Amino acid sequence: MIAQKYIVNVEAAIYKDDKWLLGKRSEHEDYEPGVISLIGGKVEIVENKELVLENELKREILEESGVEIFDEIIYVKSNVFMMNVDTPVLDVVFLCRYKKGTPTDKDPNEIISFDWHSLEDLKNNKNIKSWTKDSINQAFIKMTELEK
Repeated sequence: MIAQKYIVNVEAAIYKDDKWLLGKRSEHEDYEPGVISLIGGKVEIVENKELVLENELKREILEESGVEIFDEIIYVKSNVFMMNVDTPVLDVVFLCRYKKGTPTDKDPNEIISFDWHSLEDLKNNKNIKSWTKDSINQAFIKMTELEK
């Protein structure tokens, strides 16, 4: 039996003024086209061996949205899903605080629009998948714990 290896994906639960930044995936995406999701992407091979997940997350956020986050990035959760029949993905979600920038769809092949959502919006929005809602809820819990 050949051991499979994970693709590593990082996602940001970006928080600003009681709202969370989500993007609508392009119809050209291989996985979940048109779905509203967290901002992030696959971890690329890099020379710098420190803070790889964190630095790759910052890169993905800036490339996809033009938004900058503060350096403090907090681990929220990880899970595994299958991108297709033979591609397991290890997904790692981080809590991030918005620093500056206007979310802009920089690459129409990745994210086509952005919007800030309150927790109430998330709860009532049928266009947002349950796993995205769960990630935001977990990030909110983590943020609440840190503020105590």
